[in-house]
Amino acid sequence: MKLLVIGCGQCGGRLADEFALMSKKAQLNKLEVLTNVLAVNTDVADLSGLSLIKSDFQHRILIGNKKTGGHGVGKMNDVGAEIARSDGDKVIEAIRLTPHLAETDAFLLIAGAAGGTGSGSISVLTHMIKERYLDKPVYNMIVLPFRYEETTEERSIYNVGTCLKSAYMAADAVFLVDNQRYLKKNAPIRNNLAKINRMVVKPFYNVLCAGEETNSKYIGSKVLDAGDIIQTLSGWTVIGYGCAKTPRFEANKLIDFREKTSETARGVQAMDEALGDLSVKCNPTEARKALYLLTTNPKQMNMSLINDLSSTLKTMATEAIIRTGDYPRGQGKDVEVTVILSELTNSRKVMDYFSRTIDYISRAKQRRGMSIEQEELGETFKDIPNLL
Repeated sequence: MKLLVIGCGQCGGRLADEFALMSKKAQLNKLEVLTNVLAVNTDVADLSGLSLIKSDFQHRILIGNKKTGGHGVGKMNDVGAEIARSDGDKVIEAIRLTPHLAETDAFLLIAGAAGGTGSGSISVLTHMIKERYLDKPVYNMIVLPFRYEETTEERSIYNVGTCLKSAYMAADAVFLVDNQRYLKKNAPIRNNLAKINRMVVKPFYNVLCAGEETNSKYIGSKVLDAGDIIQTLSGWTVIGYGCAKTPRFEANKLIDFREKTSETARGVQAMDEALGDLSVKCNPTEARKALYLLTTNPKQMNMSLINDLSSTLKTMATEAIIRTGDYPRGQGKDVEVTVILSELTNSRKVMDYFSRTIDYISRAKQRRGMSIEQEELGETFKDIPNLL
């Protein structure tokens, strides 16, 4: 699957930069998984801090310079949305100039939910892209804030709620990423954030490469291609990756039955790790669609392993339509499993943000002397502003 990736705001730009690094890794194997990588921001410094995205104005796109002077929107995501509406044509033009745009299978826009520029612009830009490219799905990746951001910056909750609602209404699917799940408390902040970004992007590598493989010996018996992924992705979505080490056996040595059993068990271990390390904690039974991709050495790929993995996922995601694939390009000792759960019917994390956003709006109105009565969440959802 080939993506065109657009990072919105500081968080989105850094993750887009990480996708650019992933693309370079794929190119070493003569695979093309990204047709272009863009970064959009209202802050010159944030754009300057990127490493791998091309530094010309058609790849690092400054918007709202007249309004912000190149210094950002100060966490006011409604301002970010307004700027995206007025300057979004710059992004559309950059997309139009992508050399291999026709090969793009889908767009992926990325933003942090708690910020200003990314949180406000992602849904607006998604809507603009969907209007112009009707035949290509547009996905969002929304990064949820750290716990300390929620407790110390009250505006963050409002930004998250409005961003999530607007993205859900605009995008074909929304990947949710919980920063807090990747946090290492004692690590230096620069290294910590860089490692988090790598962990967020890593699960996408095998999924994107499997359908673009050109070497016949690495093409799976069941190829997971763009069509399978597009049919799976819908609504709230999470992704997970697991890896288990498998002993390397001599080429002509018969494998003891205990070792063969252990090999299958390690595959299930990788599946369990992927489900336990989803980008946002959720109940797999709430997924209506799912897929998994097994990536390992061709010599270790067997039906027993695939059957056990399928059974394990079906036991967890009992209500989901499950698509599967294998990618025999693993590195010797590793058994890797990537899992995507989509069309989640009740993401507790999201519902909690909506509830807290409504509380924030209620308190803000009370401070303005406009006290309102508490209502059920479903009835007050309309009170959350729509950035579109």
